Amino acid sequence: MIPVEGLAAHVVLRRGDLQVNVELRAARGETVALLGPNGAGKTTVVHALAGLLPMEHGAVSCGGMDFASPAGKPLPPDRRPVAVVFQDYLLFPHLTACDNVAFGLRSRGVDAATARRTALAALTRLDLAAVAGMRPAQLSGGQAQRVALARALVTSPRLLLLDEPLGALDVRARSAARSHLRGLLTGFEGVALVVTHDPVDAMTLADRVMVMEEGRVVQSGTTAEIAARPRSRYVADFVGVNLFRGRVRDGVLEAGGGRLQVATPGEGEVFAVVHPRAVVLHRRPPDGSARNVWAVRVGDIEMTADRGRVQVSGELSLVAEVTRAAVEDLRLMDGGDAWAEVKATAFDVYPA
Repeated sequence: MIPVEGLAAHVVLRRGDLQVNVELRAARGETVALLGPNGAGKTTVVHALAGLLPMEHGAVSCGGMDFASPAGKPLPPDRRPVAVVFQDYLLFPHLTACDNVAFGLRSRGVDAATARRTALAALTRLDLAAVAGMRPAQLSGGQAQRVALARALVTSPRLLLLDEPLGALDVRARSAARSHLRGLLTGFEGVALVVTHDPVDAMTLADRVMVMEEGRVVQSGTTAEIAARPRSRYVADFVGVNLFRGRVRDGVLEAGGGRLQVATPGEGEVFAVVHPRAVVLHRRPPDGSARNVWAVRVGDIEMTADRGRVQVSGELSLVAEVTRAAVEDLRLMDGGDAWAEVKATAFDVYPA
């Protein structure tokens, strides 16, 4: 049961060709990542929660307050205890960092002196006292991001919405900013919703992940739960495994135009996951006990320090992860024909 202080939302609206129908639940003090590919509708949900987009149907409540309900008129954005940090931060270019942070307080009727004093204290907590008098054009990307966070948090919102908060940063700044952000979210007493398409951000920042595709939430849980049993191709790619969906009967899974022997009993529609490291590649038909062997064509190879992820296509296409030595010994960089081998016991099969 979600406490009344938490977030309970059902967002229904159409944006262009995309029909969004999403239910969100989060407890007070919880950070939830809304993860999904571009165009899934994640930012649309943020705008609806903030009151920037009207909903066709649904309801939103947080912190014991109704923002929108079927029975009443929705609260306008300026009356919702919600703070939003957009991807490009939207800092006022003519104001200093301190005045940017103070703006939210001033708009709520706080006197100028108190607002500036509170804003400076917020910047100091984020190690930004030295840039309080600078304008946004003088700030680094990481500094601008923290100023935007300070502006959002200084109003003590019940709901904090972060839309791709690290998306505008380069790789070097991103790591440090992620660490700062995680510390802030850990101490945040309201509900935080982080919108991202970066799985590292989702795993690092959030207590729980909701995966959104084509306007719907397709899976929800901790990163460990999602990694163990993905339910879509996007999620499988996110956690780095091969996913098949099909029908199993008498230990045979028919999926993707091929047939696989699996060791899990049962019948019906299922998902089957196999880790790329369980896929063995050969240049000749192998001898051995594996019951799944089929011809493939070697495609792209992504190399790391000591391993290679090899895309192979055939009756069943998948990714194999092999050692650098295997890449060299099998001359996989040359492409061409090969054989894939997977043991029946390597598949994790679960109901679709």
